[in-house]
Amino acid sequence: MLKIVSVNRGSRSAVTFNDESHATGIFKTPLSGPVAINEFGVVGDVIVDTNVHGGHDQAVYLYHQEDYDWWSAELGRIIEFGAFGENLTLSGMSDIDWRIGDRVSINDVELEITAPRVPCFKLAVKMGDTGFVKMFAKAVRPGAYARVLKPGAVTVGDAFSVTKTVADYATVKSVFVEWHAKEKSKAALEKALASPIASVHRAKLQEWLDQG
Repeated sequence: MLKIVSVNRGSRSAVTFNDESHATGIFKTPLSGPVAINEFGVVGDVIVDTNVHGGHDQAVYLYHQEDYDWWSAELGRIIEFGAFGENLTLSGMSDIDWRIGDRVSINDVELEITAPRVPCFKLAVKMGDTGFVKMFAKAVRPGAYARVLKPGAVTVGDAFSVTKTVADYATVKSVFVEWHAKEKSKAALEKALASPIASVHRAKLQEWLDQG
């Protein structure tokens, strides 16, 4: 069964990196009861660095119980839901292959997949491992950002359904791999840019394409 196993909301906190303090909203707390989702995501969720996080195109971040199971086995310890900074932790998708443009329906809420999550040092600090960003990139388990097409409310245990796009858009994982590739593929960049990808990602991909 496809269902939500955790709904998570962040508050403003700080992490220390290279002896400097940085504000962040990556620390998420699981919520009980109905949680409202509007065009900007989970109501009350704190987004600190709005240049690269949040906004209409990255309103909700999705991660998967199956990925948590993999990470727990890989790291040899239990990783609690919300640890990756996701808003919704989903279960029931053993073969997670999001394509940009896929849609997720939960009650009245409708989401559209827009991009992979690209981690920064704050995730590494949160996970207590300075090398974790490289591990995350190598694992190719990025989760997915989504824009909110229809607002509503969700709660733990709610079922969801997925409508796969019929368009030949880029997959979330292919964009993630291309993002970290030293040599960029013109064809891969063009395919990603032809997809309804998040604006932050679009700007960077277009820059790489223009650079040739």
